[in-house]
Amino acid sequence: PLANAPQECDKSKRTLLEDVFILKNPFSVEGKVTIVTGGGTGIGESIAKEFAARGAPVLIASRKVENLERVRDEIRKAGGKCEMTPVDVRDADQCDKMVAEAVKLFGRLDVLINNHGASITTPSMNLSPNGWRAVVGINLDGVFFCSKSAARQFMEQKSPGSIVNISSTAGVHGSPTMLPYGAAKAGVINLTVSHAGEWGPMGIRVNCIAPGPIDTEGAAPRVWPNPKVKEMVARSRALQRFGRVEEIAYPCIFLASDASSYVTGSLLIIDGGEGIMRG
Repeated sequence: PLANAPQECDKSKRTLLEDVFILKNPFSVEGKVTIVTGGGTGIGESIAKEFAARGAPVLIASRKVENLERVRDEIRKAGGKCEMTPVDVRDADQCDKMVAEAVKLFGRLDVLINNHGASITTPSMNLSPNGWRAVVGINLDGVFFCSKSAARQFMEQKSPGSIVNISSTAGVHGSPTMLPYGAAKAGVINLTVSHAGEWGPMGIRVNCIAPGPIDTEGAAPRVWPNPKVKEMVARSRALQRFGRVEEIAYPCIFLASDASSYVTGSLLIIDGGEGIMRG
């Protein structure tokens, strides 16, 4: 019996350390009810799947129901919790209903990922007033309306919450081919800081991610329409490649978790090192 004592002690010690790590893992999003707008394709799809894979109940929302149904079914098949709801983020009432749906389905709300977006590639002189308003409405108005709805719910729950806004490096450097998109995404960055200051005393954290070139089907026709342009864009990065959708999802997990509990009003640029190459 005495010969076995050290081994049994070591085993108990390992089990205790493992339990402590599991219970206090600051990067965990398990159980955090999360809304992902634009969750039916591209970056939003990846964000939804990565959160669900880590135990977060997820509500995905966008205008196209067929995309939402596919992602929802794939998440469920993989063992995750996922529901869906159609939404036009330009309509404040629909944003309120989206948040209410998450609360109805899961009992509360903990995280909002404002990932929705749209753009038009055209010179200013060819851009119609309706085209301008549509892009700004989706990219900027939609972030405001969704954030306001989520923050109201956080306050009613009397619990802290996390909002992550997906902007773009077009909002940092500008974009001569996507004027309303770049302007709206710059507004998202400013709105992030403003909301962080306004809602911080209530324990609501608001942060922003500005992705550079991420290899998605939706971006390809607009930003790198042929292999030559795509290669040129990749070579403009210090890492000499495009980003992957999960490389945006992982930072979202960090910003939604307790690991970032002292982070708010921040902008995280994820572009493979464009600024380094510019310098």
